[in-house]
Amino acid sequence: MGFDRSMALASSALTTLLPLAVLGGTVVSSFAHYDAAERVIKRYGLTGAGAEAVESLFSPAQHTSASVGIFGVVFLTISVLSFARATQRLFEQTWELKPLSMRNTRNGLWWILTLGGYTVVTGWLSAVLGGGRLGLAALVCDVPVTAAFLVWSGWILSAKRINRPDLLPFGIAAALLEAAYSVGTTVYLPRLFNSYAARYGALGAVFAMISALFGGMLVIVASAALGREVRDELTRIRHGHRPSDHDVRRQWDSVVEQTRSRWRTAREQVSHRRPKDANRRDRSKA
Repeated sequence: MGFDRSMALASSALTTLLPLAVLGGTVVSSFAHYDAAERVIKRYGLTGAGAEAVESLFSPAQHTSASVGIFGVVFLTISVLSFARATQRLFEQTWELKPLSMRNTRNGLWWILTLGGYTVVTGWLSAVLGGGRLGLAALVCDVPVTAAFLVWSGWILSAKRINRPDLLPFGIAAALLEAAYSVGTTVYLPRLFNSYAARYGALGAVFAMISALFGGMLVIVASAALGREVRDELTRIRHGHRPSDHDVRRQWDSVVEQTRSRWRTAREQVSHRRPKDANRRDRSKA
C-alpha cells in the first residue's frame, strides 16, 4: 500500500509540477530573468546528456513561445487539484478519517497557494545559501520550513480534523528524512539523468524525475505512518495507558516460544542434512 500510494503521489506531482514549471517560468521570465531548466541544471550539477534532456524538456521549442490559454488553465487547475486530493487521501487513510473527496476543494486550493509560497521560500533559500556541493546550509534552513509546511498541510487537507500538535511527529520526521534524501539525490541524480538521457533522450529526464519524486513521496508516506504511530504512543503515555504486567509477560512468552520453535526447526533441518552429507562423502571416498 505504501508503494502504491507513493507512486500515485509521484505521478500526480509530475503531471502538476512539470507544466507549472514550464508555464510559470514563461510568465516570470517576462518580468525577470528566470529559466526553469537552468535552475534544475544548476541545482543538481547536470552536464552532458542529462543537461541537454532537461533543457529540451523545460524549454519551449525554438522560435516559439509558451502561452497560457483557456485549455492550459483548465488542465493546470485539474492537475493541481488532483495532486491536492491525492495528498489529502494520504492523511485520511493514515489517520483513518472519512474521505471528503471534492468536498474539501476549498481547503485544497488554500493548500495549493501555500505550496506555491513554500516553493518560493525554499527556492530562495537554495539560491542564497545553496553554495557548496551538497548545499548543506540551505538544507539546515529548509528543515524547520518543511516541517511547518507539512504540519499545516496535514491540518488543512484533513479539513482541520487532525490537530496540529498531533502532526508534529510526522512533520519533524518527514523534514529530517527529506533533507537526508535531498543529499542523496544531489549525489546520485546527475548520474541517473545522464544514464536515462543517453538511452531515451528528453524522455529520459521524465523517467529520472519520476524516480526522484517516487523516492521523495515514499519518504512522506513512511513518515506519515511513523508520525501516526508516535502520536498514538505519546497519547497512551500521556493518558497513563500501558499494558498490564500479565499482558507484557504473555507477549514475552509468545516471542520466546516462537524463537525456540524456529530454533528447533533449524536444528532438525541441520540434523537431517548431516546424514545425507555423510553418505555423499562415503560414496565419494568409495
